[in-house]
Amino acid sequence: MPIFIYNSLSRKKEELIPLEPKEIKMYVCGPTVYDQAHIGHARSAYIFDVIRRYLIYKGYKVIFVRNVTDVDDKIIEKAREEYKGEDLNSAIQKVAKKYLDAYHEDMRQLGILEPDVEPKATEYVCESNPAMQRFIEELIKRGAAYVSGSDVYFDIKKAKGYGKLSNQATEKMETGARIAPGEKKKDPLDFALWKSAKVNEPSWDSPWGKGRPGWHIECSVMSSDILGDEFDIHGGGIDLIFPHHENEIAQSEGAGKKFATIWIHHGLLTINGQKMSKSLGNFVTVKDFLERYSSDVLKLFFLQTHYSQPIDFSWERMEEKKSALETIKIFLKKVKKLEEGTDYDIKAVIKKEISPEQLDKEIEWYLNRFEPSMDDDFHTPNAVAVLFEIVRYCNKILLSTIYTPQHLESLKKACKIIKELGVTLGLSLEENILLLTDENKNKINRRAELKKQGKFAEADQIRKELEDKGIILEDTKDGTTWRRKL
Repeated sequence: MPIFIYNSLSRKKEELIPLEPKEIKMYVCGPTVYDQAHIGHARSAYIFDVIRRYLIYKGYKVIFVRNVTDVDDKIIEKAREEYKGEDLNSAIQKVAKKYLDAYHEDMRQLGILEPDVEPKATEYVCESNPAMQRFIEELIKRGAAYVSGSDVYFDIKKAKGYGKLSNQATEKMETGARIAPGEKKKDPLDFALWKSAKVNEPSWDSPWGKGRPGWHIECSVMSSDILGDEFDIHGGGIDLIFPHHENEIAQSEGAGKKFATIWIHHGLLTINGQKMSKSLGNFVTVKDFLERYSSDVLKLFFLQTHYSQPIDFSWERMEEKKSALETIKIFLKKVKKLEEGTDYDIKAVIKKEISPEQLDKEIEWYLNRFEPSMDDDFHTPNAVAVLFEIVRYCNKILLSTIYTPQHLESLKKACKIIKELGVTLGLSLEENILLLTDENKNKINRRAELKKQGKFAEADQIRKELEDKGIILEDTKDGTTWRRKL
């Protein structure tokens, strides 16, 4: 069956028709690395991870590119803040590396697949690869951009159909638009392609003098370099539609490129109805979340809302998702124990005899609803419901059917299907889903040392702290093990 995707550009669902047979080229706007990743970043990364996984499930070869912005005003500000007195250029590199490493670790713990290519902005403006400068030169040559002093601006008046992605008329955009002090552009809507160097800030050589690129030019240059002048899917948050993605289209088309065929944008995350903000005390980092719950809990929360819709986070809802997740895991555990012949009473009251053939047929019926759900604009709420419906049905079988080896084989097939669909949705469905942070590992090691020293009260305090975070320690003759609190 074909896949239909809501295209933000055409504002309708369109059939995914790859530019190359059975191959999808996909570009997603990645992080600006100046702080810890939060659960809003996690939703964005996970949405495109699921889309990528499903395309692979359908037999496509997916070339997945996610960029990194490793120099911008926020990174410069953070460098001044965290490395006062140090050389600014060196400090910026430290900040970018520190938070990119942290982002990678968060993605690893969330179980997000690594991109095939992860280009950094600074790799495309350096002396060995001045690709952004060349791209800007082409725009100037074509009359789509102009030099103003040591700056270069894109000329909005030369962009055909500007506003087509955000569905805005330029006349409306111009209302309230202003030229900021120091800017030397012709029109308030013109945007910077190249900004002249500021004292002590990072800069690179260009035909217009030392400076650094504007933010929007990054993605146009990197996507075309890696995926070509036309590719299948471009993705990001709904907040990027304007001006970032609108400007990407303008400058790419201004340089004579067709750019992306389908645009996918996801809704944003709020917390208890409010925008996430450190000042409001509702800022939840990925690391904070994984201290309390497994990654599958967060993913299940994301899956049960369509990617295009906004989603509101609360800790109470995480308890609900944890319970829902346990329903699947308990079923998998039941069947495993049946397979091992342990700890399960198979002499249940017979309410209705169901043959293994009937069981297989029912499971197949549920399974056949998975692909149509995902083919319809990646409708994960309906797709993940399939997993729960299979579990619900099989649990009834366990309580109402005479057990036979054939039934067990059917139930094992059901478990296999659940796990395979789980993998397609990025769920691990394993017992120890939580990956311990270094902090918690240190606490476990510290507790072991305290026990050796006979300081049992202090050791018990660490046990309680970890239990409050959902980590249960179990002491055995072979040492201490841990598990996620059910």
